[in-house]
Amino acid sequence: MSLPQNLDQEAQLLDLERADCEESLYDFLKGAWRYMDPSPWRDGWHIAAIAEHLQAVVDGQITRLIINVPPRHGKSLLTAVAFPAWCWAQARKSHTSGPGVPFLYASYADKLSLRDSVKCRRLIESVWYQRLWGGRFKLREDQNTKHRFTNDQGGERLITSIGAGVTGEGGNIIVIDDPNAANEVASEATMETTLDWWRTTMPTRINDSVFSAFVIIQQRLAENDLTGHILETEEGWTHLCLPGKYEPERAYVTTIGWKDPRSVPGELLWPEKFTQESLRRLEATMGPYGFAGQIQQRPQPQGGGVIKDEWWQLWESKVFPAMDFVLGVLDTAYTEDTHNDPSGMMIWGVFSGDGTKHENSRMIRADSREKPADIHRDPTTGAAHAMLMYAWDERLEFHKLVEKCVKTCKAFSVDLLLIENKAAGISVAQEIRRLYANEKFSVQLFDPKSQDKLARLYSVQHIFAESMVHSPDTEWARRVMVQVGAFGGKPGPKHDEYVDLTSMALRRLRDMGLLQRFAERAADLEVQRQYQRNEAAEPLYPG
Repeated sequence: MSLPQNLDQEAQLLDLERADCEESLYDFLKGAWRYMDPSPWRDGWHIAAIAEHLQAVVDGQITRLIINVPPRHGKSLLTAVAFPAWCWAQARKSHTSGPGVPFLYASYADKLSLRDSVKCRRLIESVWYQRLWGGRFKLREDQNTKHRFTNDQGGERLITSIGAGVTGEGGNIIVIDDPNAANEVASEATMETTLDWWRTTMPTRINDSVFSAFVIIQQRLAENDLTGHILETEEGWTHLCLPGKYEPERAYVTTIGWKDPRSVPGELLWPEKFTQESLRRLEATMGPYGFAGQIQQRPQPQGGGVIKDEWWQLWESKVFPAMDFVLGVLDTAYTEDTHNDPSGMMIWGVFSGDGTKHENSRMIRADSREKPADIHRDPTTGAAHAMLMYAWDERLEFHKLVEKCVKTCKAFSVDLLLIENKAAGISVAQEIRRLYANEKFSVQLFDPKSQDKLARLYSVQHIFAESMVHSPDTEWARRVMVQVGAFGGKPGPKHDEYVDLTSMALRRLRDMGLLQRFAERAADLEVQRQYQRNEAAEPLYPG
């Protein structure tokens, strides 16, 4: 006996909907939205991007995934509610697919994990889900608690909180959703507790080291948050980073070939929900620190550290101005140990205040008898400015470090190479003098004496504050700005080689008389004017 035509069509439509939802986590989310959240569905390409990467976890393409995305962008509903329900709906079965997959969820607060667990169970029990996948598995009523629910195929969804013990428990897919609260960033002890929990507890909770997967999703809070720690110390992770406003120098391409589709600087992540005006108000409320971390996913210390981002003067031209003097500074750490700071080098130039090369201005070589302070300054121009011309950091063996340092000095016609006076630096300086004695730059050692790093950076703060420091707007320069901007706040940057090099270079240029503050320049000009007036005056005792 055949089914009535309308019933047959309804069955076909259900089959098509089922197939579409099983094929795409994104399509599943759109169908499930009304059963998870009362607000209307708002499409966004970032949601599709997150869904694509979670689906790659189920397909076995990704086993370690970090997602950084601003708050209120649907991450928990997708990752903690829809994702396990979609995974259990799959007909195919594997370690990460099908109704037999065990999930372990962790968050900084038990109540957040409980909230999402309840929503996930309600979604599975909804009429829509049961109509499409009710025959795949049944939820077990005898294993239904606030912290765990299971199904009759061996699948379970277990929750815990950061720092809590999970002895004997584990999962094939472990999801860490917001490992820290936004108001915990000022507590280094709390941040360290999270890292200890990750290092000591979670590695043993994965059921299968080959086929199981970790997913971490969070808004960035500090450089040493869980994302920062993992990206610094571990390998094999896929990183999906979605800043609220597009920054071309931080455009990401993930391991599955996904690329941020935006192309215009400042382009919004989810304009359908967060407009330019709403983000402007949000930044005013959160402050630059909170906005940089939680919205832009590039955390900096509260207050911006000693050196504010806005103090850097971006050089828009593709060509540098003619330099009067070029200084290279090197911070040595010739080791390939990934736990140590890398070696770092910076090239700094000094140019006239209006950015032009004057008739009497010339390059001052390191072997010149003329003092750098004698460089001509046109009285009608401003004081000299400093330009960050280049920077690199890398973990290198001794001979490779020497070679790269000398190559950089040659490329930028360095006059003087300054190396910090410590064991590694002394050895590098001696080797450069021995092998490259005929080069046109000289080598000197710099001794910071008793001043600590923070005091040295404060000693050049005024140079930045008076808009005397310039830099090209490049990816490598942005890395410098982020690290220098992060120093002095809490928590500070993981590495600080650029901080040392910046203070070392600017202090030496100041000591050499090449950089004057505007007040000092004005005082010098006044002295020159007074001297010129006195020359024209009548002698006091005519001869």
